[in-house]
Amino acid sequence: MVNTSIEQLKKWMDSLMETQNLEFKRANNQMSEEELCKYCVAIANEGGGQLVLGVTDERPRKVVGTKTFVNPIKTTERLYQILNFRVDIEEFNHPSGRVVIFHIPERARGSAYNYKGQYLMRNGSQLTPMSEDQLRIIFSENKPSWLEEYCDEKLSAQEFIDCIDTQAFFDLFKQPYPTSRDSVIKRFEQERLIKKNSKQYSIKRLCALLFAKSLYDFPELERKMARVIIYSGISKLDTISDSLETKGYAVGFRDLVGYIMSHLPQNEEVRDSFRHEITLVPDIVVRELVANALIHQDFSIHGVSVMVEIYTDRIEISNPGEPVVPPSRFIDEYRSRNERLAEIMRRIGICEEKGSGIDKVVATIEAYQLPAPDFITSGINRTSVILFGYKPFDEMSKDERIRACYQHACLKWVMHDTMTNQTLRERFNLPERKAANISQLIALAIETKMIKVDDSTGESKKYAKYIPIWA
Repeated sequence: MVNTSIEQLKKWMDSLMETQNLEFKRANNQMSEEELCKYCVAIANEGGGQLVLGVTDERPRKVVGTKTFVNPIKTTERLYQILNFRVDIEEFNHPSGRVVIFHIPERARGSAYNYKGQYLMRNGSQLTPMSEDQLRIIFSENKPSWLEEYCDEKLSAQEFIDCIDTQAFFDLFKQPYPTSRDSVIKRFEQERLIKKNSKQYSIKRLCALLFAKSLYDFPELERKMARVIIYSGISKLDTISDSLETKGYAVGFRDLVGYIMSHLPQNEEVRDSFRHEITLVPDIVVRELVANALIHQDFSIHGVSVMVEIYTDRIEISNPGEPVVPPSRFIDEYRSRNERLAEIMRRIGICEEKGSGIDKVVATIEAYQLPAPDFITSGINRTSVILFGYKPFDEMSKDERIRACYQHACLKWVMHDTMTNQTLRERFNLPERKAANISQLIALAIETKMIKVDDSTGESKKYAKYIPIWA
């Protein structure tokens, strides 16, 4: 039997936010068996943890006590009958009320739990079914990664050097080029990118995908080339060009981003009484999002690739597969389906440290007072982000304003800060006389359950602070 102390409970309550391993529920009234089972399944699928009843989930958290009736021994047996895994339960009388804690185990690797056929996970305060993409990742955990399998075997040392850009490899890692061919190949072995068998070499897909001189040399990787399509207007009716980046992702990344930036529409900006031409969106935003699309794509979906579509008013960057994190949580959460690929891309400076790339994108968008990016899943196994050219506040739609408000609140949250009327006005570059307009926008964002008032600010509307709905 687990025995949680009051001191341990206080540490959990004082933590910055609920995590994958911790869920607080006020549970003033009886929690139904069905709801309880669903939470146990969702938390188990996300790595296991604790479900704590009788504690508020808003900061500062308080023990309010729960009326949910639980007999620890009988409920443990009942949950085991339904779920087929053991949940340890304890209850104790806190000075401020009765608390019940469910200790939920982690799912076994390569499997997931379900309740009445539903494989569940948490999305903020809601429970949602896992997508087919997420389940595919889980059920394939005990299988070799697609990237770790070999795409070309029995190559001689010279054949390996001929098809892999070894010079670029050492340049990207900021290391001097070795004086012998054997030393070059040894470095790739150290990175576990190739395998030596006698005097022949096998190249992992990961190696070719990153460092190939031409992906055409690896037929099974041809359809993984990044594709850039340029249109003459705001629709797909008239295509100007459709091109592929044939080099590996790492060695061709600079060329890919350079090509995209050179074909972005130009906007005019008047500064210091002179007109200046500026690109639709800053290059740092394009760089981060293209890297993100390359890294987080689902390689098990065949015949599709990362795609960048450039219109006169926007740019759309998409990759195969549904995200492993809900789009609404891109700013504050990070999970990668291709961690080895991500790790190498980080080490060579192509992408940011874990979880900071989207934060940087949103911060840059705000600094340029651009419309908020739209992160969406299309329903056809693709994840997209749409970037828009500059619009003044008055020309933004209601949805664009609410999205910007929500992302601003999320960005402030991850910076250990909170959104106010003033910070949101500054995000839109609006004067103080527009405070009423911002108040109306904040009210809309609260009504649509995107943000909420930070209770720590008390009753004052003048000094009110706001946080994301899930915080």
